[in-house]
Amino acid sequence: MTNRTLISLVLILLLALVTFYIALPIQHPQAVANLAFWQPRGFRSLELKLGLDLQGGLQVLLAADLPEGQRPEAQAMEAAKIVVDNRVNGLGVAEPLVQRQGEDRIIVELPGIQNPDQAIATLKGTGLLEFIEAGNVPLTPGTIVQTDFGGNTEGDPNAEGILNPETGKPFRTIMTGADLRSAQVGSDPTTGLPVILFELNDSGREIFREYTRNNIGRIVAITMDKQVLSAPVVRAVIDGSGEISGQFTREEARTLAIQMQYGALPVPLKVLDVRTVGASLGADSVQRSLTAGIIGLIVVLLFMAIYYRVPGLLADLALLIFVAINITLFKIVPITLTLPGIAGFLLATGTAVDANVLVFERMKEELRNGKPLKAAVEAGFNRAWTSILDSNLSTLITCMILYYFGGTFGASTVRGFAFTLFLGILTSMFTAVFVTRTFMRATFERPGMDEKVASRAWILGV
Repeated sequence: MTNRTLISLVLILLLALVTFYIALPIQHPQAVANLAFWQPRGFRSLELKLGLDLQGGLQVLLAADLPEGQRPEAQAMEAAKIVVDNRVNGLGVAEPLVQRQGEDRIIVELPGIQNPDQAIATLKGTGLLEFIEAGNVPLTPGTIVQTDFGGNTEGDPNAEGILNPETGKPFRTIMTGADLRSAQVGSDPTTGLPVILFELNDSGREIFREYTRNNIGRIVAITMDKQVLSAPVVRAVIDGSGEISGQFTREEARTLAIQMQYGALPVPLKVLDVRTVGASLGADSVQRSLTAGIIGLIVVLLFMAIYYRVPGLLADLALLIFVAINITLFKIVPITLTLPGIAGFLLATGTAVDANVLVFERMKEELRNGKPLKAAVEAGFNRAWTSILDSNLSTLITCMILYYFGGTFGASTVRGFAFTLFLGILTSMFTAVFVTRTFMRATFERPGMDEKVASRAWILGV
């Protein structure tokens, strides 16, 4: 065995150990869950996420909340859809269905949502964050105020919210959420209560630093949708970051942070309908599908082992690693598995087996033509690679087309199928060629192996 083969074998075994550990349905330590470092800390989990058809969830129908006779612009509704999609992903729901319906409606499907009321509040809230100049006016959290941002600067006596009692005019907006870079939930080190930690972008940092420098001892109120969250007194110059405290729970703080992070809705939305959706596939159907998949995998493994003997057993090991890698990716990305998504994964599994069949048949042809074992193994992989690459590239292109049109027309089930198939094809190219080839080299490159196999041809199924 060459040094290159030995190094490859060690790396594959390490990868197999890690992926099998993550793929197993056990409780994993937080340190392992932190592999999904791009997710907010509270949302990191190594549990498989299931779609509406497998576990049920929430379906919400939102509509533009405009005065009688007004219609929202198509561009504004498309922007609202993007904001809603971002907020849903902030809730920790992977690959939800968010699509427009008609001219003024958006339909949202949330698989496995745990807190429907909080989710609805997150979706429909306008999300307009303002830092307003309150002067010496103490404002109580929850107070509705009028501001000069997007409204009548002279004040409207019929509008909801109070005016600044010092001036008789709306409170002046210093800056809005557009100047925000990030927002996340934290804890007050003194009280332990939840707070929202925020960072400003360059323009917001400059505006707020200048304002706080000139207004030490005065009040800056922070409002969301014209409602006061907190009204702290400026004690020092604030340079780029700060926190918002208030009488809210951790879930409420999380909702506000998501709304702040992902921007204000360009069109106010109202909830027209909320439905709790049961799994279209019952628990019995899911269990039967799982059983059928396991039986199918066992049959494939047995076929490869019986028909191709030792190479078949090595391909079986590579196939098990393929399954472990895919389940690991499903958990870490994460990917919401629906029935079409599972179908895409199973189709990719068949592709992985098909690649090994091409390799082994090529290898058997070389052996029948009298080539030594080592040369036959290398020739089998080299000559089958072109066919494997061409077929997989065509499948990958098809997956990209399906994914694009699935997103354009709101067919999330099509996107799920395309994504899991795409991921599976890439993984199968790695396991069916690199992993199996390394196993074959490690097994058949040993000194004297040609003589041993020549007298026991049945080992190779020739």
